[in-house]
Amino acid sequence: MKFDEALEHLGEFGWYQKRLYFVLCILTCIVALQNQAVIFQLDTPDHRCSLGVNDTYQVQDAHHSSLINMSIPWETDRDKQVLSSCKMYQYPQNGSQPNNLTTPCNAWVFDKSTYESTLTEKFSIVCDDLVLRSHSYMAGFAGQMAGALVMGLLSDLFGRRPLVLISSVAKAIVTIGMAFVPNVHVYIAFRVLECVCGGAAFTSTLVLMLELTGPSRRVFVAIIMEIFWCFSQFALGLIAYFVRNWQHLQLITSFPSALSILCYWLVPESPRWLIARGRKPEAQKIMQKMAYVNGVECSDNIVENITLINDKQKPVKITQMFTTPYLLFITVIIFFNWFVASLAYYGLNLNVQNLSGNIYINFTISNTVELVSYITCMLLLDRLGRKFVQCGCLLLGGIACVCTMFPVIYGKSSSDWVTVVLAMLGKLGASGTFATVYVYTAELFPTVIRNSGLGVSSFFARIGGMVSPYIADLGVLLGGDLKVALPLIVFGGLSIAAGLLTLFLPETLKRRLPETIEDAKNMRKKCPKTKSLLHTETTNVEMESCQRRACLLEPTEQT
Repeated sequence: MKFDEALEHLGEFGWYQKRLYFVLCILTCIVALQNQAVIFQLDTPDHRCSLGVNDTYQVQDAHHSSLINMSIPWETDRDKQVLSSCKMYQYPQNGSQPNNLTTPCNAWVFDKSTYESTLTEKFSIVCDDLVLRSHSYMAGFAGQMAGALVMGLLSDLFGRRPLVLISSVAKAIVTIGMAFVPNVHVYIAFRVLECVCGGAAFTSTLVLMLELTGPSRRVFVAIIMEIFWCFSQFALGLIAYFVRNWQHLQLITSFPSALSILCYWLVPESPRWLIARGRKPEAQKIMQKMAYVNGVECSDNIVENITLINDKQKPVKITQMFTTPYLLFITVIIFFNWFVASLAYYGLNLNVQNLSGNIYINFTISNTVELVSYITCMLLLDRLGRKFVQCGCLLLGGIACVCTMFPVIYGKSSSDWVTVVLAMLGKLGASGTFATVYVYTAELFPTVIRNSGLGVSSFFARIGGMVSPYIADLGVLLGGDLKVALPLIVFGGLSIAAGLLTLFLPETLKRRLPETIEDAKNMRKKCPKTKSLLHTETTNVEMESCQRRACLLEPTEQT
């Protein structure tokens, strides 16, 4: 029998898997805490050039206010006048009154009303060095990509359980060390290491759980893990609200990673991997324990009857999806969808810093929108179809983001709430896209290359993630009236393009998964209508052709 057939007997998602799933979801929450804490740590408070040793951003008295007005030029930000954050008037050498010439400043004072301290304040990541903030975000996504690729190979060699344990413990050590970095360049290096470990921990955790879950419950398992990710973001927002010091926030979000040592006793190895490695006695013990907890009987030789692969089947490479114009077209659309999904999702997450209003409220609203999006997708995927939900999410998010240009261009600062609402609608669409694209891609790629297809798709997603911080900071780096809307316009335009291209993909709802490259080619063809199948005129050739096209027919239609 196949391993999935054995799981159907032992329980596709019984108490054994549920108990383990809860533990692994807690580990995922711990990874997510540190992954997104950087949003608060690298936020840029209001700031201006420092006037001296005892200077503060808050006005101390009338003399201090007069000194600020004499030293710092005013700039126009839409319909408001604000103090320049990067320039000050140049004092002549003779010590007379300052003239109208300005010079870049080399020291700053920061507004303390929101944060006690941030990384941007500690390392002066402002003005000409503001791009270092984008570099820090990009380094994190590069680390995630390396962790998913390199650690994935190590997971296949040494097992899922050791990688979950080692990467989680290593992440705890690295993230605690990040609280004591001496400069921004060391911080970026630590950020890469932290995300390598975090990417490895998350990937190994997800693979382990999916390998222990039956086919009919894998979509549920994948989306519920995303919901746990949302819960961790709510917890992060609450912690960050009460802990306004970046170093204390770093330590508080790092210490829970040490709990991953419990994996040694609570998390088993994947029996599927053990069987593939010839370690059948160990797999037998795990499966017998699974049967005992799930309340079913398990034979003493169940592992001996399991086969994982067909030895007669020749290996197929992902390049087989490029052999015909149609397959090449849909494959490129899939990869572009992953790129845009990651770009928009992470970019809108980071763009929370650039929106007007309280960052803690915006962050909480953003997480609430994401949670609603996941639940909605879980309810609609099996009712409306994958293509409709995927296309709808992309177009909803894209149109909402593009529309932000109107309140920015024609509105005043009092209408900033409209921009926030539109940005949250964009986040709703981006989150739904990310939740749907996993399921849709797995059903579009044939079985012989499904894992490879998901791996390459994930690679394109990481590229989107690496680009997203630069787009999120695009408006801040370029300045101007569109500095808030410019990133959203880019995210929105790409999302609309991806949504329209999705219309060319075949629908996979109520269809059998394609097994071969030939099945993938036939996915675009439609079955005969239900009425024609009920008539005797429908030939056996038509029926066989329909079945070859992987259509899932109801039993009454097949008779």
